[in-house]
Amino acid sequence: MNRRRVLQVFGATIASSSWAQLVAAQSAATQTTYPNKPIRLVVPYPPGGPLDTAARALADGVKESLGVIVVENRPGAGGNLGVDQVAKSAPDGYSLVIGAVATHAVNPWLFSKLPYDPIKDFAPITLIAHVPNVLVMTPERADQLGIRNARDLIEYARKNPARLNYASGGNGSAGHMAGELLKSQAKISAVHIP
Repeated sequence: MNRRRVLQVFGATIASSSWAQLVAAQSAATQTTYPNKPIRLVVPYPPGGPLDTAARALADGVKESLGVIVVENRPGAGGNLGVDQVAKSAPDGYSLVIGAVATHAVNPWLFSKLPYDPIKDFAPITLIAHVPNVLVMTPERADQLGIRNARDLIEYARKNPARLNYASGGNGSAGHMAGELLKSQAKISAVHIP
């Protein structure tokens, strides 16, 4: 079983059990059948990324208990466009969004005025995944610079200010914030490449 399949199964398993509990509670509380139409699951990022993959695995994993879940990618403005679209939807449980650290924790600090309130406009359903950050560089470049571990990297960065670049999934992403935290804590300089 490859890594992608493991993640799909893991995400679907967690989401299936959590969502099934939510559906059971909703049905018992309201004595109605939910869902009685397709559920729209908005991914506020482009297709093919980790949230899109998680959303599609989730939709596939719960289709037997919840029926059709339509995954819609609504990228833009650091995830704000898709999240805002769901915030302005009817609060009927048929428009959901895959939130992220960026859309609900970082963007309120990066954008002076968000069109949505990440606390008041949303209710959490379930945690789908924990996503670790990793610090990597190509072996060739590490050999060229004599870097074998994080300590060597920090020493190099201190001796060579702004000579290193680091990449992330975009401004405000967890990778971006981790890079900025490393720069701040280690007192180094590096150029962010979103």
